[in-house]
Amino acid sequence: MKSKHSMPTTQAPDEPIVFRTLADMPPLPVSLGATLTSKTGSWRYIRPRYEDKTPPCNHACPAGNDVVHYIAALRDGHVEAAWHTLIAENPLPGVCGRVCPHPCESDCNRGEFGGAIAIRALERYLADEAAAHGWRPERAAARRPGRIAIVGSGPAGLSAAYHLARLGYEPTIYEAASQPGGLLRYGIPAYRLPKAVLDREIANIESLGVRLALGQRLGDDLSWQELAGMDAVFLALGQGVSRPLGVPGEGVPGVFAGLDFLRRVAQGEPVQLGRRVLVIGGGNTAMDAARTAARLGAEVTVVYRRTQAQMPAVAEEVAEARREGITFRFLATPLEVLGSSTRVRGLRCQEMRLGAPDASGRSQPEAVPGAELTLDADAVIVAVGQALDEAPLAGSSVAIQSGRIVAGAAAETAAAGVFAGGDAATGEGTVAQAVGSGKRAALAIDHYLRSGRLAGLPPLYGAAHATERTASQAIVGAEDLNADYIEVAPRPELEGWTPVSLHGDFGEVNPGLSDAAATREAERCISCGTCIACDTCLIFCPDVAIARAAGGRYTIAFDYCKGCGICAKECPRSAMRMEEEGQ
Repeated sequence: MKSKHSMPTTQAPDEPIVFRTLADMPPLPVSLGATLTSKTGSWRYIRPRYEDKTPPCNHACPAGNDVVHYIAALRDGHVEAAWHTLIAENPLPGVCGRVCPHPCESDCNRGEFGGAIAIRALERYLADEAAAHGWRPERAAARRPGRIAIVGSGPAGLSAAYHLARLGYEPTIYEAASQPGGLLRYGIPAYRLPKAVLDREIANIESLGVRLALGQRLGDDLSWQELAGMDAVFLALGQGVSRPLGVPGEGVPGVFAGLDFLRRVAQGEPVQLGRRVLVIGGGNTAMDAARTAARLGAEVTVVYRRTQAQMPAVAEEVAEARREGITFRFLATPLEVLGSSTRVRGLRCQEMRLGAPDASGRSQPEAVPGAELTLDADAVIVAVGQALDEAPLAGSSVAIQSGRIVAGAAAETAAAGVFAGGDAATGEGTVAQAVGSGKRAALAIDHYLRSGRLAGLPPLYGAAHATERTASQAIVGAEDLNADYIEVAPRPELEGWTPVSLHGDFGEVNPGLSDAAATREAERCISCGTCIACDTCLIFCPDVAIARAAGGRYTIAFDYCKGCGICAKECPRSAMRMEEEGQ
């Protein structure tokens, strides 16, 4: 039955409705016409704009990973697409997914709502899924001319080679050792990084057309004259020399340099440690050496001159070392290695206390007057820092300053066409930082070979990106999110397991995430600063001025938008902002 208040069937939806008598008025104040009848935007002075911003995880990743988008793809069930998004920036996800200190997680806004996303574990999950399904990176469709030599097959060299190959080049990596990987192979124990994982990711890089020349040490087997014939050279020599203690008795048999010790174990060489082992240092190499010595049957004590709070080692590595029975002696620094011409018998140490902060911001240790102690030992492993081996650079025009290769904003050195990166040039010290450094060098070399110049490269801020980023540089903090839409959800337990008997067991201690756990963890991601088409803006717009658009985005009809800002205020992820008219 037709109501007397119904609109005439001949009336267009955008024509005004005219009531000629009081009886024509509806009994309730409801709209009888389309909301597009009255344009409301003529007095607006600010307008909403969709703007994807930079999530803190993306900003904090030294390798330049697009964390928010690969986790979003995983959350939506597109596992292979998530992996391709990941490897567009990082050729070593299985490596970084195991050994990266994950600064992204320290900055993750989820930390305010139940615990940071387990980003590193998700990266490893994707890498392991790729291996299980046989996914491989795609070769460039067209090849580019240019002979490029990369010296060193650590993470920086591998990253540079990978990205150059993705750009169409066919670089050659020259490696002094008999196997590629650098400190990934010889400096990180198998219980943290199984060699099969490293081998498969190097194989992926080779599949792109990268050539490996092994047993080629710069300065010996590989001359600078040979490199002079290249169109570009990238030096990724790393920091493969352990720093000495610099105390009397350091030459006594039974004193091992940390990297040399780890290298010998990785190569399967027998190492006689005895029962009591002291490891000097507080970094990741010290933790690796201590846990490796424990697997060789030793009782291990780590000696460090500061407290645990000041240790540069990754906190998880310290916690796992404790679970494995390793003890710590803090606030002690070596004065002398005690022993005879045949063996170590102990270490004389100075007791320390914390004083004022030094240049690193950590409290400077200072000696406690008259306080010394002696620790018994059958072996001492020194892991107090690493340095560049400068010998291969002798006779070149590559400049060295403070133990590092001098490289500019485009990774260029003083030698024409020679670039440098990784620990040898930056001294940054993590795998992810080396991966990012190698990528930056690859982009610089590509620009140099195509243009013949270095000018025009993006400035040196943040990590380099191999793929275009459309997000603004504004970083979304927890205070920018709409907490009303974010449920507190706990981070999963990710602790590794401890073997029943450590002795001789170098099996991987971290089992990784199951399919179900990875999906749940991806679902916890807030996607900070990134529109995920949640419809919140559309639902809350009082003028019905927002509509869905192709590609999962939205359009705003500004003829009808009042500029009230409700959409931007309600956005859970801060993926909108209000701006003045005319901007």
